[in-house]
Amino acid sequence: MSETVVKPYGSDKSKKEEVAQMFNNISKKYDFLNHFLSLGIDKIWRRKAVNLLNEVKPKKVLDIATGTGDFAIATLKIHPTEVIGVDISQGMIDVGIEKIKKMKQDDIITLQLGDSENLPFEDNYFDGLTVAFGVRNFENLEKGLAEMLRVIRSGGKVVILEFSKPKKFPVKQGYAVISKYIIPFFGKLISKDDKAYAYLPESIAAFPEGESFTAILKKLGYTDVKSQLVSGGIATIYTGIK
Repeated sequence: MSETVVKPYGSDKSKKEEVAQMFNNISKKYDFLNHFLSLGIDKIWRRKAVNLLNEVKPKKVLDIATGTGDFAIATLKIHPTEVIGVDISQGMIDVGIEKIKKMKQDDIITLQLGDSENLPFEDNYFDGLTVAFGVRNFENLEKGLAEMLRVIRSGGKVVILEFSKPKKFPVKQGYAVISKYIIPFFGKLISKDDKAYAYLPESIAAFPEGESFTAILKKLGYTDVKSQLVSGGIATIYTGIK
């Protein structure tokens, strides 16, 4: 069975091109919408993810699908010496660069345009790798995950934070209403892009979460693969070692 390809706009462009276009369109409103629609819970999820990354005491960290750099910034609490964030949206990168400059952390964090399926880094370079809410946007999921593993050193750790579908009452029912009606409504109202926040629940529904996703990680060579539900299953943190 072929994988269902969910794209923001349904045009003749590739998923990669459409995702880049979508994030360019909403980049100026992204940070506000992200924290508003999640009620700030996304910050708690990132802290948990960073704590899991800290188990390998990484000095060189790569943040994939970095967006405006929130996850890259969150890793500062574990004192890395170098953090590189890559994203396919120049609009998101530009917002993130300004944010990091204002924080005076641009000596440690560098954000750059980059494709998760063709990373411009040598093998085994990074100690740790993070990606938040990005893997479901990969055009070729397995290729992106394999690239992530390539650039991590032996014994290095990958931490993936991604949305999932809650299974238990009442979170399941409440989340269904929020994702189908509230997120698209406010997303369209504030971002002025009527497709971007309709794509969010569609992409979550199509993503191979839980055991399906951990099976892919194991097949690609990740070891000690684990998953941890957060906030009743609204999101999941996956970890793996090279």
